[in-house]
Amino acid sequence: MTPAPENDLSLADHVAMELRADIIGGRLLPGMALVESELVKSYSASRNTVREALHHLGREGLARYVRNKGVMVRRMGVADVRDIFQVRRTLELPALAGSQALHESRLALMGDAIEAAELAQEREDWQAFGTHSLRFHQHIVGLLCSPLFDEFFTQVAAQLRLVFSSAGSEEHFQKPWLERDRQIHELLGEGRRQDAHEALRLYLKDSERELLDVFSRAAKP
Repeated sequence: MTPAPENDLSLADHVAMELRADIIGGRLLPGMALVESELVKSYSASRNTVREALHHLGREGLARYVRNKGVMVRRMGVADVRDIFQVRRTLELPALAGSQALHESRLALMGDAIEAAELAQEREDWQAFGTHSLRFHQHIVGLLCSPLFDEFFTQVAAQLRLVFSSAGSEEHFQKPWLERDRQIHELLGEGRRQDAHEALRLYLKDSERELLDVFSRAAKP
C-alpha cells in the first residue's frame, strides 16, 4: 500500500487512520462505543478533531451514530457482504489479470504477509491471522500501482474485518484460507498469472458464499 504523505494529513485524518488500523487489527469490534472523551485523551486532540475523525469513519461505513448511545463501530449485514465482494472482484481480479510485470518486491511483501499469518496460526492468534490475510489481499490490489485504489481498499479491508468479527469463531472461518493464499502467491511466483487469477476468482466466490451462509444462519430465529 502507498499511504498519503504524512504532511498532507490533518490531525483528524491521523486519528481516523489510527482507528481504521485498530479495526483492521481486530482491536475495535462491531458494536464497540467510540467515546469522544476517551479519544480526546488518547490522541491529545480537541473534540472537534475527534468528531471530524468519527465523521470520516462514518463516511467509510465503519461507524454509525446510535441514538442514546453515541458513535459505535458498525455492525455489518448481508448487503454489506455482497457489496464488499463486488468491490473485491472489481479490484483484485484485474490486479492479477494485468499485463504489467510483477516486481520481486511486491511478491516479497505478499510472501511476508503469508509468513506472518503462519506464525499467527502457530500462536493460535486468529485475530492477527485474519489481519495478515487482509494484508496479503491489500498487496494484491497494490499490483495496480494506484495510491487511490490502495487507500480505498484499506477502507474495504476494514469493513471486511468487521464482517470477519461477526462471523463467530475466527479460527473456524479463517484457518482454511491460508493454503489458498499460499497457492495464489506460488502461482504468481511461477509466472502463472492466468492460473493465479482463476484461483483468486474461486477464492472470492467461496469466501463470499461462506460468509453469506454465516449471516443467513445468524438471521434465522
